[in-house]
Amino acid sequence: MNLLDKTSNPAFTNYFFGGHNTTPKTMSVTGVFIKSLASISIIIIISIGIWRLHGQGINLKWYSLGGMLAAIIISIVISVRQHWAHILAPLYAIAKGFFLGSISAYAHAKFPNFPYQAIGITMVTFVVMLLLYQTRIIVVTKKLRSVIITAATSIFVIYIISWILGFFGIKVFIWGVSWPAIIFNIIAAIFASLSLLLDFDYIERYKNKAPKYKEWLATWGLLVTLVWLYVEVLRLMKKLAIRF
Repeated sequence: MNLLDKTSNPAFTNYFFGGHNTTPKTMSVTGVFIKSLASISIIIIISIGIWRLHGQGINLKWYSLGGMLAAIIISIVISVRQHWAHILAPLYAIAKGFFLGSISAYAHAKFPNFPYQAIGITMVTFVVMLLLYQTRIIVVTKKLRSVIITAATSIFVIYIISWILGFFGIKVFIWGVSWPAIIFNIIAAIFASLSLLLDFDYIERYKNKAPKYKEWLATWGLLVTLVWLYVEVLRLMKKLAIRF
């Protein structure tokens, strides 16, 4: 499998879209849009519920941790059980609802309205990247694809290593509010945005070709990227607020 034919998002790899289509119905942009809208609605509804629990004084630590771990497990399973995507993608949305609802509630408690602003920035970024892609102001070439893949993978590895080190009491600089931490956050947000271009490109190249059920895989992929972007934006806003 050619690395340059993959996006930084695991839901859009050749592993998912490769092979011959044996079903009469194929993946469509409209199908991906509807499923993505439904999944985002699930995340919002769950997040609102979790937010209300926080308002009642309930500790959301386990909701956050449980949602994050569930999302990771679901992502692993969906990677090897493609035909379960229609079940796993909505479950992923539910898990992320718990996770995002928790971190957003905590953020709002310390920095009022930051989650709303982060959502707005994420939505604007999505629209801007879509327009840049559709108008071909930015063309997704093999070189650009490889750069984004390499950067996104490196960022992911750094996060995983720092998370593991945290269990041993070792605090990595990326979680602080130093300038290196802020710069790293900015870089991560930029590549999260650029990953949307690769997702758009892959969906367009495989529309009307991949089997219909893979719309759920495409939906899951977009959710992964959008959640990543939102979290990076929210984290960056918090760091800047503390710093200044």
